[in-house]
Amino acid sequence: MEKRENFAPARATGGRMLRSAASDRLGLALLALLSVVIFAASVTTGASSASILGALGSLFSDPAGQAAQTVVRDRVIVFDIRLPRALLGFLTGAALAVCGAVMQGLFRNPLADPGVVGVSAGASLGAVAWIVLGQTVLAPIGAIFGIFSLPLAAFLGGLLVTFILYKLASQGGETHIGTLLIAGIAISALALALTGLLVYMADDQQLRDITFWSLGSLAGSTWEKAIIAAIVIVPAMAVVPFLGRGLNAFTLGEAAAFHMGVPVEAFKRVAIIMVAAVTGVSVAFSGGIGFVGIIVPHLLRLVAGPDHRFLLPASALLGGCLLLAADMIARVIVAPAELPIGILTALLGAPFFLWILFRGRVGRVM
Repeated sequence: MEKRENFAPARATGGRMLRSAASDRLGLALLALLSVVIFAASVTTGASSASILGALGSLFSDPAGQAAQTVVRDRVIVFDIRLPRALLGFLTGAALAVCGAVMQGLFRNPLADPGVVGVSAGASLGAVAWIVLGQTVLAPIGAIFGIFSLPLAAFLGGLLVTFILYKLASQGGETHIGTLLIAGIAISALALALTGLLVYMADDQQLRDITFWSLGSLAGSTWEKAIIAAIVIVPAMAVVPFLGRGLNAFTLGEAAAFHMGVPVEAFKRVAIIMVAAVTGVSVAFSGGIGFVGIIVPHLLRLVAGPDHRFLLPASALLGGCLLLAADMIARVIVAPAELPIGILTALLGAPFFLWILFRGRVGRVM
């Protein structure tokens, strides 16, 4: 029999709930403040000594000579390179962390994550398929959707994998976690095999582009990419607060959630489409960045409990902070070169994944 005490929603008296609500508001305020600090640090961190204060000050002055060249350089570095990179990084971290929290609540298991169960692999397959076939077989699609074609391809790949996973893991109204994990491994292997076939078909330029997906990086960030990502991720994040109550009910099982007034099938569709959309656009622009969706929600559960009404917005803020912090380390640890951010998140996330396993928590859920 499944034991789901890890994911059971908190029950408390009225006074305790009031204190909990106050604690949640304080926690979110602190995370928001941390987000502002890390975002500002990300904009000021890099191999160059360009300063955001200097770049802002230059907007109100007109230096000449060598000073003017320095000002132009600082403006480009801060406003055209670092700022869109920080924005895209925060959005990507928030998206991956929230997707992890939603999938863990939906599947009632702390190991569910877009990267672990194959959703990211499906999104990567869609993106690579567009890179290789976008000028030939898929050219008509490109003519219709233009610059949105790449994130659309990644979204469709992630959506397909998410839908298949849920159908395979859900039988008789129950989610079979073992089936979920095994199916995720198998689907990931299939997606990687198909990606390898596309790589074999790619030319030199396409191979250089595909290398971006294999390691994950924010180095190619531009305002165009950040804006497209925001168009998809920000509305999805606006839906997130409305999923908290339903995910709390799902911890008791789908039948219990239905009797508590949750429209189960509609809820699952919304959650699945949201996960696929934000995972797809994240992979499309940032490549394969793993384990953020496991680390962030699990840490928050250990500290603040399993209530998704707090967990989801807190995951968005902490996920953005985590990815920006990893990106800052990636930029300076081997400066002037840059370490792919996916390597750092894997170095941190893989031991954390094993720690979850050996603590025995998964055994109680499975």
